[in-house]
Amino acid sequence: MAHIAIHMLRDIDKDTVDFQPNFDDSLKEPVVLPTVIPNLLLNGASGIAVGMATNIPPHNIRDVINALHALIKNPEITVEELIKYCPAPDFPTGGIIYGYQGVRDTYLTGRGKIIIRAKASFEENRTGKTSIIVTEIPYQVNKAALIEKIADLVRNKVIDDISDIRDESDRDGLRIVIELKREATPKVVLNNLYKHTNMQVTFGANMLALVKGRPKVLNLLQIMKHFLNHRVEVVVRRTQFELTAAEKRAHILEGFIIALDNLDEVIALIRAAKDPQTASEQLQSRFNLTEIQAKAILDLRLQRLTGLEREKIQQEYRDILQLIEKLKAILASKELQMQIIYDELKEILDKYGDERRTEIIPDSEDMSYEDLIANEEMVVSITHRGFIKSTLVSNYRRQNKGGRGIKGASTYEDDFVEHVFQTSSHHYLLFFTNKGRCYRIKVWDIPEASRQAKGRSLANLIQIQNDEKVTAYCPVKNFDDNHYIMMATKNGIVKKVELNAFSNVRQSGIIAINLDENDELISARLTDGASDIILGTNNGIACRFRETDVRSMGRSAMGVTGINLDDNDYVNSMIVINRNDVQVLVVSENGYGKRTKFEDFRLTRRGAKGVISMNVTEKTGKVVRLLTASDLDDLIVITQKGILIRQPVSAIRTIGRNTQGVKLIRLDEGDRIADVTIVMHENDENDEQGTEIIADDGQERLL
Repeated sequence: MAHIAIHMLRDIDKDTVDFQPNFDDSLKEPVVLPTVIPNLLLNGASGIAVGMATNIPPHNIRDVINALHALIKNPEITVEELIKYCPAPDFPTGGIIYGYQGVRDTYLTGRGKIIIRAKASFEENRTGKTSIIVTEIPYQVNKAALIEKIADLVRNKVIDDISDIRDESDRDGLRIVIELKREATPKVVLNNLYKHTNMQVTFGANMLALVKGRPKVLNLLQIMKHFLNHRVEVVVRRTQFELTAAEKRAHILEGFIIALDNLDEVIALIRAAKDPQTASEQLQSRFNLTEIQAKAILDLRLQRLTGLEREKIQQEYRDILQLIEKLKAILASKELQMQIIYDELKEILDKYGDERRTEIIPDSEDMSYEDLIANEEMVVSITHRGFIKSTLVSNYRRQNKGGRGIKGASTYEDDFVEHVFQTSSHHYLLFFTNKGRCYRIKVWDIPEASRQAKGRSLANLIQIQNDEKVTAYCPVKNFDDNHYIMMATKNGIVKKVELNAFSNVRQSGIIAINLDENDELISARLTDGASDIILGTNNGIACRFRETDVRSMGRSAMGVTGINLDDNDYVNSMIVINRNDVQVLVVSENGYGKRTKFEDFRLTRRGAKGVISMNVTEKTGKVVRLLTASDLDDLIVITQKGILIRQPVSAIRTIGRNTQGVKLIRLDEGDRIADVTIVMHENDENDEQGTEIIADDGQERLL
């Protein structure tokens, strides 16, 4: 046993607790131990009986004794105040208590769910790979079983980013090394380990104990009060035992003193007696002694009759009288009893007190699904028939302008890709339909697929109505009061709504803009309230005006006129300009494009006729889209047949407004540009002038 265990048995020989027969009535055993330490909290307890169970977590001895000291000083202390001294359980294996609500529930009600996490850190080796180092695991979790579980997850491809697992534990402590693949996101892998393994467990606390033989669920304050009541009983019974022993000794010492005061007569009386019984009777009658005193005098050794020994007897008698007085004072005073308990606890604290092993993270929320998803840049594509998918940006290889492209998306025979854009997996995605309604999902909810995959029907992700079609989209990170959604319709109507108006979107969608019967919503963009807006039309006209020309409106409003259209024209683009180095990229349906400085688009008022954005001819075809771009961007072009090309924007010439542009992509006969988008530039060691591609007919072609 540990040295501290002896304090659970201290004073057991002083009638401090009751004894009862053991199982076969051959021995006596204590009903409870006269423990000085609050063992029920220190070691905890776990067990199941008929119709009841207990699961009390272990605690730190310093925390518990400090709380007991506070309770002794202030018997009216509340549980909330007691928690300041004993903030949480302390598990011998360390780890992290993640979130505090379970601890509060346990201490306030006696029941709660305490989340315990393994303690882990990240280390980077010389090759640049990151490893997760686990140095502490949750209470009662088996290390070998934990490692085996992680290995199973890797084998079953539940977690793909782990390359190796090693147990480097030694006499200095536990150390599990989980080596990650180079492309892995360490925090996401760690969160998945917390979710799928016993690196995070829930300790179901149920502080049930026997109180005078009856089971009862106790809160922290009640457990400590019952312990102090037990200690009071032990101290009182111990004091009474010691008082009885002291009084018995004082009684004998009083007989010794009487005998020493009459030593010669006592000796003569004993010598004259015929036997010990006669001597005892004569001593009792002659000096008014009790039988116990007379027997003690007869048992007295002759050496005790010397002068020095006589002085010792008298001093012992004086000391025993003081002890009796002290013990009687203790029995008469509850304050003295509590002071003794306080001092004995302090003695234990000074000798055995240690620091907490389990860390507390009190303000952490429960792990959300977002914590398990890597925050990655994605390309999202949507087809004309409403099929959607997401693909990592890094899956697209850069090529130079004029290249044939690679297969970006497979489509059904009567379908083609309409929208492609870049966003983050952790962002929200607002969908705006041609009917002016708004729907919202998280980007991670969009199924991730390869470049060639067709994707999943958008109708399976949002509850879009049968007569609706998604015509605009808007990636959003957070909903706040400082941003707006600027919308534009096919008939040239614009509308500005505060972003926070879309913070609560029902699954069935909400109204974003009210439209005329023959109008459709074509674009929605996030703005800062002080940008320039450019509306682009199918016939190559653009109208630039200040965003401040459009006042903020409610979601049910219809908007105001943004551009004055010709009879045979309609708006197909809206771009937002919020910095001076932006250029306007114009792309036509026959694969022509160009860059133009945004200053070349004369600033007008909203509702104006606008200026020419591209010289539209039979060779160029109608304008497909206006975009903002810079030299640091890449352009992704996708056709109606699903051919995709990625090229640096810096390779596209910067020319005037009234020009046709340059060839961006070679189109097959009957194919047209469906949509274009801008993504961040990425360096690629494999950039090539030519490459093999897979066309719709499945044949390889060399550029």
